[in-house]
Amino acid sequence: MRKFMDRDFLLKTETAKQLYHHHAARMPIIDYHCHIDPMEIYIDKRYATITEVWLGGDHYKWRAMRSCGVPEYYITGDATPAEKFQKWAETLPMLIGNPLYHWTHLELQRYFGIQEPLCGENAMEIFEKCNAILQQPDMSVRGIIRKSGVKLICTTDDPADDLQAHKLLAADPTAPAVVLPAFRPDKAMRADKEGFSQYVAKLENVVGYPIDTIEQMRKALNDRIAYFADCGCCVCDHGLDFCFCEEADEDTLNDIFTRAKSGRSITQQEQLAYHTALLISVCKEYNRRGWVNQLHFGCLRDNSRKLYRKLGPDTGFDSMNDAPNAAGLSKLLGTLEDADALGKTILYSLNNADNGIIGTIMGAFQTDSPIPGRLQQGSAWWFNDHKVGMEEQMRSLMSLGAFGTFNGMLTDSRSFLSYTRHEYFRRILCNLVGQMVEDGEYPADEKYLGQLIENISYHNTLRYFGFTDLIKN
Repeated sequence: MRKFMDRDFLLKTETAKQLYHHHAARMPIIDYHCHIDPMEIYIDKRYATITEVWLGGDHYKWRAMRSCGVPEYYITGDATPAEKFQKWAETLPMLIGNPLYHWTHLELQRYFGIQEPLCGENAMEIFEKCNAILQQPDMSVRGIIRKSGVKLICTTDDPADDLQAHKLLAADPTAPAVVLPAFRPDKAMRADKEGFSQYVAKLENVVGYPIDTIEQMRKALNDRIAYFADCGCCVCDHGLDFCFCEEADEDTLNDIFTRAKSGRSITQQEQLAYHTALLISVCKEYNRRGWVNQLHFGCLRDNSRKLYRKLGPDTGFDSMNDAPNAAGLSKLLGTLEDADALGKTILYSLNNADNGIIGTIMGAFQTDSPIPGRLQQGSAWWFNDHKVGMEEQMRSLMSLGAFGTFNGMLTDSRSFLSYTRHEYFRRILCNLVGQMVEDGEYPADEKYLGQLIENISYHNTLRYFGFTDLIKN
C-alpha cells in the first residue's frame, strides 16, 4: 500500500517519477489566468486565519460543503472563522476522489508542513497551527508567491479598471513576480444583462466621451485596450457561455445598443449579434497587437435563482452547459480568420464532451502562422481540473493535435495558496507520459521526454505569450 500523498503521489512508474522529480518539479510557474486581487500583492496582505485564505470566496469548497449538508450559515453566513473551518474539515473525509481533497492536503503539506489528513477531530489543532504559521514573515502574499516559485501572474481585469495596482507593482523593484493585467470585457458585451446601462455610463466616465452607438463602443474598447497595453497587458479573456456567430448590419446593431442602453430588453438573437460585432472588433485589435485571446465557453450560470438573488454571481451555482458548440465555434473562428482577427487563441470548454470538437476544429485553423500551436486547447477547466478531467483533456489533445505545443496549467483561482494546482497537473502529466513510455508507445529518450515535460510545464507558455523578456531568471 502506498503512503498517503507521499513524494511520489500520483506517479505510478519509474519513468513518471524521473520526469516529475528531474524536470517538471524544477520548473517555475507562470499563472497566466487567475482571479486574484493585484492590490493584495502590492500591499503584501497577511491573513489572520486559514479560513480567510481558504474559504473566503472559494465557491469550489462552498459547493462541496453544501453537497454534504452544511448550512449556509457556515459557508457564506456569519459563523466564526473557526466554525467555518470546522465544517470544512468535517466535509473533507467525504470527498474521496474529489480534487479538493488533494488540493487541500497539497496546500497543508507545502505551505504548513502538515502531513496528517484533515478531518473534524483534528480541525481545531490544525486551524491554530495554520494560523500561527500564517503570521511568519514568509507567509504574507508576497512570501507565498516567492515560496511557490511563481515568475509571472496575469489577473482578470475589466476595461473600466484604472489598473492602479498594476502600475504600482510595475514600479516596485521588490515585487515578488511580474504581475500583468488581462483584458476581460464581458460586461461591455452583455447588453442583455441587468445593469448594462449603468456599466456603459461607467465606461463613458472612464473614456471621457459619450457612447451612443456601436461604433463608439468599439472605439471605447479599443481605447481601453491601448490603455491596458501601456500597462503591460498582452492577454485577454472572454466568457461566451456557448459558441456563436450572429452577424447583423450597422443599423440593426445601433438599434440593439440604443434599446439596451436605455434599459429596455433585447432578444437572445439580438444579444448574440451585438456580442459578435464587438468580439470581431476587439479580436482585430488583439491580433494586431499580438495578444493571446482566451475564449471560455460551455457554462450555464446561476442555476439557483433563489441563491443568486441572495448571494450574487460566482458563489457556486454554475454548471456545465450542453448547448451545441461545434457549428458556432467553426463559424466564429472562420469569421475571425476572414476579418484578420484570428491570432493566438486558447479555447476552453467547461463541458468535457467538447474536447474532440475543440481538437478537430482548431486543427483546421492552424494555418499561415509561424507560431507552433497558434490555436490551443486550454487546460482542463473548472469542473474538469481533476485527475480524470485532465487525463481526458490531454489524451484527446494527444490524439488530435500536437501535444508538444501545449501551454499547460493555470490556477483560475482566487486563492494565493492555489499554486499547488500546477504541481497537481504536472504530476498527472508526468504519470500519463511515463505510462506511455513504459508501455512502449514512446521511446525512453530522456532528452526528448525531459524537454517535452519542461516545455509543457513552463517554456511553451513563456514563448507563446511572449513573456521571455519580462522574466528574470
